[in-house]
Amino acid sequence: MIDIVGLDYRYGSQILFADASLRVEDGWKVGLIGPNGSGKTTLFRLITGQEKNEVGDIVLPNGARLGYFDQKVGEMHGCSPVEQAIRCAGRVADLRGVLEDLEHQMSDPDKTDELDRLMAVYADRQNEFQTLGGYDLEPRAKEILSGLSFDDYKLNHDVGALSGGWKMRVALAGILLQQPDVLLLDEPTNHLDLESILWLENFIAAYRGTVIMTCHDHEFMNRVVDRIVEIDEGRLRLFPGDYDFYLAQRALEDDQRQAAFERQQGHIAREMKWINSFRAKARSAGQAQSRLNRLEKLDKLEAPRSRRQRLVFRIPETIRSGNDVCVAEGVAKSYGDNIVFLDMDFHLRRQERWAVLGVNGAGKSTLLKLVQGELEADEGRLKRGASMKVGYFAQHSTDILNPKMTVVQTMTAEFPAESIGALRKCLACFGFDEQDIDKPTSFLSGGERSRLVLARMLYDPPNFLILDEPTNHLDVESKQALVDALATYTGTMLFVSHDRHFLDAVATNVLELEGGEAKTFYGGYKNYVELSGHAAPGAPGAPTS
Repeated sequence: MIDIVGLDYRYGSQILFADASLRVEDGWKVGLIGPNGSGKTTLFRLITGQEKNEVGDIVLPNGARLGYFDQKVGEMHGCSPVEQAIRCAGRVADLRGVLEDLEHQMSDPDKTDELDRLMAVYADRQNEFQTLGGYDLEPRAKEILSGLSFDDYKLNHDVGALSGGWKMRVALAGILLQQPDVLLLDEPTNHLDLESILWLENFIAAYRGTVIMTCHDHEFMNRVVDRIVEIDEGRLRLFPGDYDFYLAQRALEDDQRQAAFERQQGHIAREMKWINSFRAKARSAGQAQSRLNRLEKLDKLEAPRSRRQRLVFRIPETIRSGNDVCVAEGVAKSYGDNIVFLDMDFHLRRQERWAVLGVNGAGKSTLLKLVQGELEADEGRLKRGASMKVGYFAQHSTDILNPKMTVVQTMTAEFPAESIGALRKCLACFGFDEQDIDKPTSFLSGGERSRLVLARMLYDPPNFLILDEPTNHLDVESKQALVDALATYTGTMLFVSHDRHFLDAVATNVLELEGGEAKTFYGGYKNYVELSGHAAPGAPGAPTS
């Protein structure tokens, strides 16, 4: 059980928590939600003791073991991913080292007189090591890494040669290997492919401990959590059920709040009309003043927050491209001995929206880079059409932002001829208010940086969007705003995403990469799932029994 009582915490001038309270029972699977910057990661850091609360208490059971995945990858090199995952496994990994040290001491002839004490300590530590599953560490590490899409080649090579995304998976494997009583996961699906996400769903669903997680993947939340905790203007609000149930409850609450707000506004308008009509008449002046006093003491309701602050991205009309946007014929691409494409064909036409799917290493990002022109094909022909203006959002696009520039300076540097007013209006559509636009980009959260890159890209929109995981780091509201904006986008799209809600809402066709070839599925993501069966039951469009 975790008890949070009367929590107050501020970051600079921003109040993140104000008299926030919450009780999480053993075995709950909790989805923690809130807009970017609302304090989700801060709450994790408060629970783990990395941050200290100003007022209030956070009470954990005595001896409770916490595991916290926060997407920060430390130094990894000089060992295999299996060994690195074991090193990340917390207490059980520490005990393995302690036992090895004790074994060396017990075999030391110079410590014969300490043997009884060393054996007693060894027995005690060995019992704890066994209780924590220490003797199964290596096979469990391999099983978890395999679930996270590691093949034999990656398992047996130096972890230091892996990309940042793969190292992130190793760090996640280490946390899962700990089997803590309380598992805290901050965006665990970022950098995972769809197959790994499906495996992680099953792992968490079967997990016996308590899980508290943030995740912007709508379908993932629905499949693994049984409660939602919302950070709402500094308070922690608990909703039983999955994410869809939470949305329904919030919509009902918003409707009720809106109706109460409108009733009160109507009452105030009627009262003010009467007061203004009679306050100048001596006979009614006293009564008018009395009504005015009552109005001034009235506890004024506010419009529901979700209605006041709903993000609305707007994408202007694009210039028309040619009908043939991209044609690939017999394209081949290799990296040394690693053959990515052998003989790939596909034809992308104007206003089509192709989702590129495939297992990790199938070549999804490579394909986008070939189409964008960042890479050249080894063989074959890849031709882009006429009148093309390309916008490319890579997985690490946010890294190109100048950390010394503010939000508004980033826009003015890109569009120096545009008025400040027009750029501010665009930034407001992407969720940046007056307080945000003067922040240096180094102070922005991952979601805020993604929104800024999208705002810069879509202010003068291209007619061909190439997007590699555009929803990573976006909160649910921002992601839905992007989906709504793309619904009216008049250009062509080629994109990679592991987010099933985004795939279902945006894709008109699917290009599946497998074995160096491209298979085409027309009719969108639902049709792809029905024809291929490559999604778990419960995903959008998945067959039902």
